[in-house]
Amino acid sequence: MCGIHGLYRFDGQRVEPPMLSAMGNRTIHRGPDDEGQYIDGPCGIAMRRLSIIDLAGGHQPISNADDSLWVVCNGEIYNFRELRAELQGMGYRFKTGSDSEVVLHAYAAFGDEFVHRLNGMFDFALWDKRRQRLLIGRDRIGVKPLYVLQDSQRLAFATEAKALLALPGVSAELDQRQLSSYLHLGYVAAPGSMFKGIRKLPPATLLAIENGQVREWRYWRLPEGINRSLSEAEWRDRVRAQIEESVRMQMVSDVPIGAFLSGGVDSSAVVGLMARHSEHPIRTYAIGFEGGEAETLYNELPYARQVSQLFGTEHHEIVVKPDVVGLLPKLLWHMDEPIADTAFITTFLVSEFARQDVKVILSGVGGDELFGGYRRYLGGHYAQRFQQLPGPLRGLISSVARRLPSDRHSGLLNTLRLAKGFIATAEMSADERYRSYLQVLGQATVNSLLRDPVAGAPDPLALAFASAGHQDELNRMFAVDAETQLPDDLLLLTDKMSMAVSLECRVPLLDHDLVELAAAMPASIKVKGGRLKHVMKDCLSDLLPADILDRKKRGFGTPMGAWLKRELAPVLRELLSRKVVEQRGLFRHDVIAGLMADHESNRSDGTDGLLSLMNLEIWSRIYLDRREPGDVAAELKSYIR
Repeated sequence: MCGIHGLYRFDGQRVEPPMLSAMGNRTIHRGPDDEGQYIDGPCGIAMRRLSIIDLAGGHQPISNADDSLWVVCNGEIYNFRELRAELQGMGYRFKTGSDSEVVLHAYAAFGDEFVHRLNGMFDFALWDKRRQRLLIGRDRIGVKPLYVLQDSQRLAFATEAKALLALPGVSAELDQRQLSSYLHLGYVAAPGSMFKGIRKLPPATLLAIENGQVREWRYWRLPEGINRSLSEAEWRDRVRAQIEESVRMQMVSDVPIGAFLSGGVDSSAVVGLMARHSEHPIRTYAIGFEGGEAETLYNELPYARQVSQLFGTEHHEIVVKPDVVGLLPKLLWHMDEPIADTAFITTFLVSEFARQDVKVILSGVGGDELFGGYRRYLGGHYAQRFQQLPGPLRGLISSVARRLPSDRHSGLLNTLRLAKGFIATAEMSADERYRSYLQVLGQATVNSLLRDPVAGAPDPLALAFASAGHQDELNRMFAVDAETQLPDDLLLLTDKMSMAVSLECRVPLLDHDLVELAAAMPASIKVKGGRLKHVMKDCLSDLLPADILDRKKRGFGTPMGAWLKRELAPVLRELLSRKVVEQRGLFRHDVIAGLMADHESNRSDGTDGLLSLMNLEIWSRIYLDRREPGDVAAELKSYIR
């Protein structure tokens, strides 16, 4: 695990070592244990290393026997031992015990098709000295990020965008084309980024430079076909076997390893299966919040404790009242881009806590997407029932629902919020309904917010829907998530927040073999009779108790909406004041004032929309105004009197 970066010059000039060093200095947090670079004329590749496998011999860049191939690789190749044995049988000689070295020899043996042999989370850069060819790539699901900057003189890449900003002639500028989709979704979807001139390489994508020509292509996509030949029992057995194999494979490490444990189905399953494959107690880490009703709703410590006792883990808990004002500038610097998902705060805090003991952590991220765990996946289920009601009754219910109060941080008001959302979308098409569940702000609101809307701004959801070929509605939603929210929100924040404290986070439920299996499963088995994650829960019934399998779901986030009404209210008012908004020149203040008033009065839950605007302003002060995160944090604290 590390951060990689590099540069290719189209003018043929030699890459200068200080350029690579400057890029690496921006991402020391990703690799505090080691650094290295290799330059061959117009190409330079480099890395910062967090030592996980082959601690003594895994220095990068790594070359083959005759130094004709060089590679830097970020992440882990979980099947590297099997690949290594196969390649040694073909006559390839290994210099190290590093998992990254298999990338070199697999490329030599199989060409660009070698990526299909890899099981792992990774981004890499490989220099073929004989062909003077640079190949960079990213894993299938998009667990590891990779940013690219390209102009007429050079192509540069890095695991984090901030490394590209260290290059001569590169400065942070806002890409206003991305504002619309950012406000709509709460994150910037690939291939875009919030920086003008910098883009993300999409998941499952390779990019090659040879003879001055750049070629980019997708090497893997989610399978579209649904397998209806298996019984429910056969699906249950296959899912259980594959989950167990994924967890077993991802436990490989030469350093201490642990697991995040919320007490939900996914993290509990990972911990339970880790316990089966470990001779020692698993170290588990959980987080809770101090405070009132809102904080209590997000406190899952009793459930985590129950699972810990069940599997005899070495359990660690932290109960926090976080200094959100002090944290946000620092975390948004690490994120590279603004985001409206409060899970980035929780992920950082629990990662920082776990890093005191371990360098590798396993997480349950991805189980909800694969097996139908979100309430939004029940939209079609409830819409069918609603549409069976007489028309006048539907009209009456809809009229009443529009007047319901809404607040996700109160038990009753959160139930009303969910009911209000389902009823408001019941008459929509399946795609429109799902868009409404995913959006942070509706497109009409976004259009009214923007002072200067950009014609032809990207619509990542429209592109994802267009490429999602499933007639099966649930798997179609999964395909959309796999192209958008999963890599560009959940996995991005998981990577950036864990690596901010030099912690490698692995996601066994997103093993690509398991993903392909889930993509082929009929919706009627994933979600049955309104029961979310039906087949996954059934296949874990011998591992986890019923009260864990069927307990009410609570997201891994923070009570941000309540904080925006209380402790953070002065900060919100200052950051989104008329003076600040008009000076920034991006939005119409009267629309923002309306969003704030609706949230404060519980007419609507505006948590995500307001957080997207607030975080964008904080991000702008750091990156566009070129201020230090600590300076911005001090300014925000001055707003609280």
